[in-house]
Amino acid sequence: MTGASALAATVIFTAAFAGQALAKDLLGQPTPGAIDLQPAASVLKHDAIWFHDVILMPIITAITVLVAGLLIWIVIRYNKKSNPIPAKFSHNTTIEIIWTVVPVIILMVIAIFSFRLLFAYNDMPKPYMTVKATGYQWYWGYEYPDQKISEITSLPLSKEAAEAKKVPYLLAADKAMVVPVNQVVRVQVTGADVIHAFALPAFGLKTDAIPGRLNETWFKAEKIGTYYGQCSELCGVEHSNMPIEIKVVSQTEFDAWVQAQTAPPVAAAPVEAPAATPVSAPAAVPASVPAVAPAAPAV
Repeated sequence: MTGASALAATVIFTAAFAGQALAKDLLGQPTPGAIDLQPAASVLKHDAIWFHDVILMPIITAITVLVAGLLIWIVIRYNKKSNPIPAKFSHNTTIEIIWTVVPVIILMVIAIFSFRLLFAYNDMPKPYMTVKATGYQWYWGYEYPDQKISEITSLPLSKEAAEAKKVPYLLAADKAMVVPVNQVVRVQVTGADVIHAFALPAFGLKTDAIPGRLNETWFKAEKIGTYYGQCSELCGVEHSNMPIEIKVVSQTEFDAWVQAQTAPPVAAAPVEAPAATPVSAPAAVPASVPAVAPAAPAV
C-alpha cells in the first residue's frame, strides 16, 4: 500500500467511525463507546472542535502515516539481505534542512490557529450575568452576585439517588448551576482549600480553581438542557465525587428561578391557643340529704 493510499484509508476509516459515534452521541454527557469529542453546545466548543478536526487531526494523521511508511520502507529496503553493503556517507545536508524546516512550518501553522482559539477564550463579550464557582473538598458552590443570590452548595448524588432520578452517577448533583439560554455567562473560578478545576466538555470549559486567585472564563449555551462536567484536577481522595451540573433554561424559567431564590420566606401564621374551658362550681348539696356524722372512735 502506497503512502497516499494508506493516508486515504486512514482518513476514511476515522471519518466512518467518527460519524457513527457522532450519530449516537448524548448531549451534555459522555457517550459509552464513543470515540469523538462531545457535541458542542457553545460557540467556544465549536471553535475547539474545528481546530481539532480540521487542523490537528489531518496533521497528526499525515505525520503518523509518513513515519510509518518510512519505517516500513527502511526495514524492507535497507535490511542486511537487501542491502549487504551499507552506504559510507554520514549525513545529508538537504535531508537535514528538510526535517528541520518542515516541522517548524507545521508548528507555525498550528500556532496561528491555536492563538486564534486562545484569543476567543479571552475575548469575552459583554456578560449578561456572573456566576462565582468555588471548589471545595469535595463539592462546588455557586454564587450569583448580579442576582443577589448567596452561595448555593452543589453536592454529588449517591448512586441510589442518581438511579432513582435516572441521571448519570458521579456527574449529576443535587443542585445545578442554573443559567439562561443564549446569554453570555461569565464564570469566576476559585478554590477554597486546594487546587480544583472547573471543566465542562460540552461548553469547552476547563479553568483551574486556585485558592487565593480568581480566574474567569465564559460560555454562551445554545441549547436548553442539562450539561455535566467534573473537577479535572487531582484534588484528594474524593476527587471523582466533584460533579459539575449546569442546567440551561429559557429566560422566563430563569427569571422565575431567580425570584424563587430571592423571595423572602413566608412567615408562618401564629397559632391561636384554644379557649379555656370554664370550670363549673361544685353542685350544692340538697337540704334533704342529711349530713354524715363522723364515725365514733374505736374503743
